[in-house]
Amino acid sequence: MKRKTKKDGKTIKGTPTAVLLSIVIHAVLFVLAGMFVVFTVVKQKEVEFTPPKAVERPKMKLKKPKVRVKKSTKPKPTTRIVTKVKKASMPDIQLPEMSGMAEGLGGGIGGFDMMPDLEDVTIFGNGQSIGNDFVGTFYDFKRDRSGRPIPMSWDNFLMALKNFVKSGWKPSSIARYYHSPKKLYATTFMMPAMLSTIAPSAFGEGDTLGYFWMAHYKGKLVCPAAYTNGITFRFRGVADDILVVRVDGRIVLSGCIKVGPVDFSRDIVPLWQSHSADSRKYNGFEVGDWITLEPGKPLDMEVMIGEVPGGAFSAELVVEVKGEKYERNIRGSPIFPIFKTAELSRDLHESIVSYLMEGLVNLTNGPVFSDYDTSGATVSQAAEAAGKSPAEPAPPEELDEHAMRSWTGTDGQTMEARFVTVIGDKAVLQDSRKRQRKIPLARLSGEDREFIELAQPPKFNIDFSKQSSQRMIGLSPETDPNWPVPRVLDYVFSATLKQTSAGEYNHKLTVEFFAIGEEVDGDNYILLDRQKSSFTPTKENRRSFSFRGDPVTLMVWRLWAGATQLRGEKYGGYLVTVTDERGKIVQYATPYNWIFDQLENLKKIPIGKHFNKECIRVFPPRPKREY
Repeated sequence: MKRKTKKDGKTIKGTPTAVLLSIVIHAVLFVLAGMFVVFTVVKQKEVEFTPPKAVERPKMKLKKPKVRVKKSTKPKPTTRIVTKVKKASMPDIQLPEMSGMAEGLGGGIGGFDMMPDLEDVTIFGNGQSIGNDFVGTFYDFKRDRSGRPIPMSWDNFLMALKNFVKSGWKPSSIARYYHSPKKLYATTFMMPAMLSTIAPSAFGEGDTLGYFWMAHYKGKLVCPAAYTNGITFRFRGVADDILVVRVDGRIVLSGCIKVGPVDFSRDIVPLWQSHSADSRKYNGFEVGDWITLEPGKPLDMEVMIGEVPGGAFSAELVVEVKGEKYERNIRGSPIFPIFKTAELSRDLHESIVSYLMEGLVNLTNGPVFSDYDTSGATVSQAAEAAGKSPAEPAPPEELDEHAMRSWTGTDGQTMEARFVTVIGDKAVLQDSRKRQRKIPLARLSGEDREFIELAQPPKFNIDFSKQSSQRMIGLSPETDPNWPVPRVLDYVFSATLKQTSAGEYNHKLTVEFFAIGEEVDGDNYILLDRQKSSFTPTKENRRSFSFRGDPVTLMVWRLWAGATQLRGEKYGGYLVTVTDERGKIVQYATPYNWIFDQLENLKKIPIGKHFNKECIRVFPPRPKREY
């Protein structure tokens, strides 16, 4: 029989209270279990990280960057015991009158002492910045950006330069063409007539032919420190072929070549023209716009130079300060000072002079567009310093190997005598009464035996040789076919010593050679190379000792088609010296009668620099008026 359930307060919707209570209890337990699990996972103790022990690493000592600065060194004077080799005499050479050097500067700023001994000092700029220069980038329009050759013509080249100017001188407008990774830093733009291949070589592009190229320089134009109230001036300039100057975003000068119907300024900057009645009147210089500079307010400045057909190149930029009067040359042209942001270093001054005719521009005077004071010593003082070597103490008197000295025997006894010679195993000594005694070498002290050995150096046959090869500099296909091809001679010099005397000599000897060049017009000399090496003439190597120098390149050239003036250098001669370990010259060889007597001065001449018969550094000869 089915039981009937009654409704009462202990049932919910027909569900027994016990069931509901069981469900609630299980739900609570389920939640608690979940919380316990989550709590356990989240609050699990984190693993502590223990860093490894520090590793001892070698530490590099940091060094401050250094700029190599020329130092006035005083070479140790040498004393000489000489064996003369027959020398050929040379006729006296008439030296040209030298022009003044740049102004010397006080306080170690500017002038020759300021300039660091920079690598790659060229007429197109230095290989290192001094802080107030213009950084130059070289472009070759005959190659694409990766360096591959591309077709190029006059019209396309000039159009590329025109588009560069129209773009606001943006390098991106000529980015498709090759540019050299090497930068040069220029403090002046005085590049007299020279072979157009020199510019690519200066930028490290020696294999690039000298046509269809351009160099773009950027820098700051600042008021010279000496002009405390500001300065108003204008540029004058001329080029063969391209010279354009932009200041504060506007063209202020276009001195591109202008010969008859050829005017590259019209092709590159057709909207600019000079407003001066002196346009192209003096030395072909175009006259630029007036510029006013105020102290402390620098302006952006850019310079573009370039060459179209190849052959010769020049770009010369000078300044004219408003209200100032200038000396005139024999042709009545004012001699304007060159634009410069620093006094010329001696190396740069000489490089410019070697291409520049006298009386065209002034290299030493005029404003220096730098914001620090560069005033100092006078021009005459600097010129005197350039033409004369600093005073050196007189070398000590020659030591006489046969002078009276004290001799000590192995038994401790001493005697005063002079050394005469060695016969067999005995030393011949002469006392003050001129009586000679023969003493076995074995009975003399070690110091005395060494003295005798050094007093009798071996005799050598000294041979100075040169290996040479000739090549021609390639000219551009755009060059006049009548243009004279420059001739280049590559030399490697060497010295060889062959011992001609008998006997042992176990002491070090130092051999030094100086390779000497001459200007082809015979004005002065050039130090082409200088090398030094040492050896000990033992039994194993006393028969012959030889060493070589660095490659040397000499060039002979004529700048113009039909020019009669020959320029360049040629090999002239040598000096070889042999010095013992005491610093005494024991033998030498040279074809010059005079150069050995000036050895101390010769040692002060830098390689590649010019000197006279007194071995004093001088300017290279200037080109003659034919240019």
